[in-house]
Amino acid sequence: MNFEGLDPGLAEYAPAMHSALDPVLDAHLNPSLLQNVELDPEGVALEALPVQESVHIMEGVYSELHSVVAEVGVPVSVSHFDLHEEMLWVGSHGGHATSFFGPALERYSSFQVNGSDDIRQIQSLENGILFLTKNNLKYMARGGLIIFDYLLDENEDMHSLLLTDSSTLLVGGLQNHILEIDLNTVQETQKYAVETPGVTIMRQTNRFFFCGHTSGKVSLRDLRTFKVEHEFDAFSGSLSDFDVHGNLLAACGFSSRLTGLACDRFLKVYDLRMMRAITPLQVHVDPAFLRFIPTYTSRLAIISQSGQCQFCEPTGLANPADIFHVNPVGPLLMTFDVSASKQALAFGDSEGCVHLWTDSPEPSFNPYSRETEFALPCLVDSLPPLDWSQDLLPLSLIPVPLTTDTLLSDWPAANSAPAPRRAPPVDAEILRTMKKVGFIGYAPNPRTRLRNQIPYRLKESDSEFDSFSQVTESPVGREEEPHLHMVSKKYRKVTIKYSKLGLEDFDFKHYNKTLFAGLEPHIPNAYCNCMIQVLYFLEPVRCLIQNHLCQKEFCLACELGFLFHMLDLSRGDPCQGNNFLRAFRTIPEASALGLILADSDEASGKGNLARLIQRWNRFILTQLHQDMQELEIPQAYRGAGGSFCSSGDSVIGQLFSCEMENCSLCRCGSETVRASSTLLFTLSYPDGSKSDKTGKNYDFAQVLKRSICLDQNTQAWCDTCEKYQPTIQTRNIRHLPDILVINCEVNSSKEADFWRMQAEVAFKMAVKKHGGEISKNKEFALADWKELGSPEGVLVCPSIEELKNVWLPFSIRMKMTKNKGLDVCNWTDGDEMQWGPARAEEEHGVCVYDLMATVVHILDSRTGGSLVAHIKVGETYHQRKEGVTHQQWYLFNDFLIEPIDKHEAVQFDMNWKVPAILYYVKRNLNSRYNLNIKNPIEASVLLAEASLARKQRKTHTTFIPLMLNEMPQIGDLVGLDAEFVTLNEEEAELRSDGTKSTIKPSQMSVARITCVRGQGPNEGIPFIDDYISTQEQVVDYLTQYSGIKPGDLDAKISSKHLTTLKSTYLKLRFLIDIGVKFVGHGLQKDFRVINLMVPKDQVLDTVYLFHMPRKRMISLRFLAWYFLDLKIQGETHDSIEDARTALQLYRKYLELSKNGTEPESFHKVLKGLYEKGRKMDWKVPEPEGQTSPKNAAVFSSVLAL
Repeated sequence: MNFEGLDPGLAEYAPAMHSALDPVLDAHLNPSLLQNVELDPEGVALEALPVQESVHIMEGVYSELHSVVAEVGVPVSVSHFDLHEEMLWVGSHGGHATSFFGPALERYSSFQVNGSDDIRQIQSLENGILFLTKNNLKYMARGGLIIFDYLLDENEDMHSLLLTDSSTLLVGGLQNHILEIDLNTVQETQKYAVETPGVTIMRQTNRFFFCGHTSGKVSLRDLRTFKVEHEFDAFSGSLSDFDVHGNLLAACGFSSRLTGLACDRFLKVYDLRMMRAITPLQVHVDPAFLRFIPTYTSRLAIISQSGQCQFCEPTGLANPADIFHVNPVGPLLMTFDVSASKQALAFGDSEGCVHLWTDSPEPSFNPYSRETEFALPCLVDSLPPLDWSQDLLPLSLIPVPLTTDTLLSDWPAANSAPAPRRAPPVDAEILRTMKKVGFIGYAPNPRTRLRNQIPYRLKESDSEFDSFSQVTESPVGREEEPHLHMVSKKYRKVTIKYSKLGLEDFDFKHYNKTLFAGLEPHIPNAYCNCMIQVLYFLEPVRCLIQNHLCQKEFCLACELGFLFHMLDLSRGDPCQGNNFLRAFRTIPEASALGLILADSDEASGKGNLARLIQRWNRFILTQLHQDMQELEIPQAYRGAGGSFCSSGDSVIGQLFSCEMENCSLCRCGSETVRASSTLLFTLSYPDGSKSDKTGKNYDFAQVLKRSICLDQNTQAWCDTCEKYQPTIQTRNIRHLPDILVINCEVNSSKEADFWRMQAEVAFKMAVKKHGGEISKNKEFALADWKELGSPEGVLVCPSIEELKNVWLPFSIRMKMTKNKGLDVCNWTDGDEMQWGPARAEEEHGVCVYDLMATVVHILDSRTGGSLVAHIKVGETYHQRKEGVTHQQWYLFNDFLIEPIDKHEAVQFDMNWKVPAILYYVKRNLNSRYNLNIKNPIEASVLLAEASLARKQRKTHTTFIPLMLNEMPQIGDLVGLDAEFVTLNEEEAELRSDGTKSTIKPSQMSVARITCVRGQGPNEGIPFIDDYISTQEQVVDYLTQYSGIKPGDLDAKISSKHLTTLKSTYLKLRFLIDIGVKFVGHGLQKDFRVINLMVPKDQVLDTVYLFHMPRKRMISLRFLAWYFLDLKIQGETHDSIEDARTALQLYRKYLELSKNGTEPESFHKVLKGLYEKGRKMDWKVPEPEGQTSPKNAAVFSSVLAL
C-alpha cells in the first residue's frame, strides 16, 4: 500500500518510540480505549477487549463481531488471514507480530519480528509465516521460532511480496527491480528489471502477474518471462489499492490537483478480455482499500481511511444505502483484509486495535482449515499413580521441588558403587553401511528392532545375552536370532542403490569382477534368477534353447533363448529377465501352482523360497519339454542338427527324462505294471526313529537310491478285487537320464536335522580316515602346487574347514543291474584312480555323474531370505568369455558373482544355508550333442505383417516396410526411438536426513518402437513403427512424453499398427545380429526397457556425442534447436520425429568433427553449446522469442572454427 496520501499526523509515530518489545502507554492514546482495561504500574495489560454478549449478527450482512487490542498505541501496519489455520495475523509499525485464534480472537502468539522497521506484508505458508520489512525477509514458525532470516541489501526499500508457488517468492519495492527468492535454498534466483520503479502491490491470476506502481500505473506481466504484456495508466497521482477477479480489474488511487494529491472517488475498472477500460465506478466514500468479495456476485468492498465501507457491483451503480461504518478506536484505518472463505473482514486502526466483521455468528476463516496446535496444559496436578515394581519406570515423571538439603536417596560413597546399565553393541550392519558427515554418522535402518527402542540387559543371569556377547558382526537383537551373524556377506541379499540418475552411477563391477553376466533382482518374481543361471550354464540346454523359435506369443523357451543370447553378449554387465518373466506371468499353470508372487510377499519374504524354487524347477522343465513338442509349423523349430530332435520326444526329454516302471502288487496277488517318465527326483529321507538320532550313517547315494527306487504302501484300485486295497508300490528305473535333477525337500526341521546329523557323522569319519594328515588351514607350499599341477601329482589332504558341514559327494556312480535293479554309490577321485576312467565302464551300463550346480536357500529374517546358486562353469564358457580353458566354481547371487572353492558348494550350515536343488551331469555330456548354434531369426521378420488392431486402415500407416533390395547390411545406419508406459509406480522413502531413497524403480513397458532408414534414397522414412500390445494393466500412459494415448494399445479400438512384443523384438534382434549401427538419443534406457543387449560398437548415442565430461546431459529438443534450427517435441513426443532428428544430429556431428578427426575444434563447439544452454536455462525459446543461434554471431564464429 502507498502511504503518501495518509494523514500527516501519522508522522508523529516515530519508529524509536516503539523499539521496545513491551511498549508503554503512548501519549497519543485515546482515553476511550482505557475503559475496562486495568493499568499495571510497570505497563499496560495487553488483554483483549471484552465483547458484549448481546451482539446480534444477521445472516448474510456484515456486522462487527469482536474487537481486540494488538499492541496499545502502536498503529497496525498489516493484517492477514492465515490460509491454513483459523488464525488472524497482524503486524505493527514497531515490528511486532501478533496472532489471534478463531472468531473470538483469542491471543495465540506474540513476538518481535524487527526491532526498528514496520512490518509491511505477511504471507502464511504451510510450516510458518513470512514477514516482510524494509530490507529483511523473515520466515518464522507460528509459535515464534525463526526458520530463516534473509537480509536484503541496505539500499532496498521493499513493500510487497507475492507467493507464486509453494517454494518461489517475488519481492518488490521502490527500486527498479523485483527479486525472485527460492524458499528451499533461501537464495536469490532471479532479478527482474522493472521499467517503472515503485512496485508496492502485486497480484497473480492464471494469466498474468499484476504490479501496481506508485506512479498510478498497473502493469500486466507474463508468468514465465515477467515481460510486460499490457499496461494501464490508472491514476495521474498515485495508486492506493487494486484487486483482480475473473476478467475484471478494479483500482483506486489519487489524482493530481493544483493543491497536490486528492483521493479520486472514481474507481477505474478494466476488462481483461479486451484489455481496455470500461465505465468508471463512482462511489460515495474516499476509497483507500478495495477487495472483491465474490460470494454470490462479483461484489466490491471499498474502504475509506475514516472507517466507511461500501459494497457495490463493479459494472453497476453505487448505492448510498450500502454504506456501513467501522468504529475505529484511532482516527484512521491502516489495513484491511478478507478471509479466504469471504465470511470475515479484518480492519486495523492507528491505535493498535483490530476489528473483526463477519456475516454469520460462527464464521470460519478458511473452507478447510487444519487443526491448530496448542501448548500442552500442565499435568503436575493430574499425575497417574506409579507402579514401583516396574523395572523401567521413568522416575522423571515425579515432580521434585528444588532443595538444597541432602536427600534420603543420596547414599554415601562408601555404601554405594556406580553400576550403569551396559548398552548392547551397535549392529555391525549399521557400522558397515554408515556414512559420516563430520562427526555424525548416517546409516539405513536394518529393521531388527522397533524404532527408537534399544534392548538392555536387565538381569545379570541373562545367559542368552552373554553367550553371544563376544560374537562379532552380530546384529542388535541377536539373543532372538543368533544365527544371523553366521551369514557371510557375499551370501546376503543384494539390492541396487538407486540415485537420481537411476542405475547409471551404480557400481556393478564392485559385485562382479568376472565377465559373466548377473541378473537384476528388482523385477517381480525374480526369485528364479539363480535357476536361470543354472540352465544357462548347461551347455546342451543353452544351445537347444537358443536354436528354438516358434510362433507362440508367450513361449517360455523363446524368451529364455533371447535371455541366454543377452547373457552371451554381456561382458560383465547385468541383464534383466523382463520379457521372460512377463511371459512367465501369463501362463495359467504358473499361477495355479502359486509360482507368481505378489510384490508385497516377495519384498517381505512371506513365501517359502525353498519350496517355491523347487516347484519352479519342476514347472520350467515340464514347460520347456512341452514347448519343444508343440511345433505349430514345420519351420517353427529350427534346430542345429539332427541330434537335437527325436520322434515323439523333445531334446529336453532326452536330457532330463528318466523312464520308470511302476509296479503295484495287491494283497490278492494281482500285479499291475505301467511305464512312466519323470524329469526330476525328490529326495525321500529315512523315517525318523530313535536309532536315527544316535548318529546312524547314511551315504547320500543310499538316500538317492531310496528316492529313485521308491517302495511304499498305499491304497490303490485293484481291478481283480474291484475296490481300493492296500498295495505295495515299487518303482524301478529303465533308463538313466543325462542330467540328474534332485529336489532336496528340506522343508522342516526334521529334514534339516537329518542333513546336520549326517554331516557331523561324515566329518568324524573323514577325520578318522585321514588321521593326523589334516591341516587346520588350507595352505600349500610351492612344491605342493607344482605336484598338484603335474600329471602324476599326488592328492593333497583337505583341511578341517573343508570337511565341515559336508555330506554331499561331488560325484556319484550309478549302474543298471541285469534284474532291473540300480546300484548307486558315492564316487571319489581315489575311486577313479582305482577303477579307471568311468567312460570305459559305460559299455557295461555304468554312469558317473558330476555335481554341476547346487541351489541353496539363505535364511535371513532381516531381508526375508534369498536364493543363490553354486555353479561349476565349464571350459567352453571360459573360452568364450576369458579366452582360457579351465573349470571353476562360482557363486551366483543375482548380480553378485564371485569365484569360490569347490568345497563351499557342498557345505551346508543348516542354521542359515539350506540346500534346495541339486544338478548332477553325466560325464562327457557335451560330446553326445551337437553344440552348434544357428541363428533362427531370418530376414523375413522385417517384411510387411498384418496389424492386430481391428480398426487399422492403410490411411493410418506411418511407415513403409523394407523391400528385399533394401535389406540392411553390416554397418548401415538405423535411426531408433522408443516410447514407454508405466506399469508400476516408483516406490521411495524419505530418509531422516531429508534425502530421498528409491526402494523400487517404476516398472516400464515398451509401447512404441520406430526405426527409420539411415541412408539411401528413402533416408529418414520409417520402416518399423510398431505399437506394442500389452495385456498388463497400464498405470500411466505418460502421454505428454510418449504420445501414447489410452486405447492405442488395445486391439479392439486402436487405429495404430499394433503388434506383439515378440514380433518387434525379433525385428530388432535381426538388425543387431546383422551388424547395423543404431543412432538415437538416450538409447541405453531404450534398450534396457526393451530387454536387448547391443554391442557398444553398434550404438551411436547423441546424448554422449554432444556431451562434455562432468557436465549435464542435453535434451534432444535443445540440440535440435541449437544445431538444426528445428522446434520438436512441442506438445507431445513423436518417436518418428525423434528418430529422424537423432539421425540429422549424427550427420551434424560428423560435419563439425570432420568425421572425428578434429576433436579440439569440436570441443570448442561443445563449449559454445554449454555456454548458450546456461544462458537460456536449457529452454528452447517460444516462436516469437529468441531465434535459433544459427543466425547469431556467436554460432557463426563457432562454425568458423
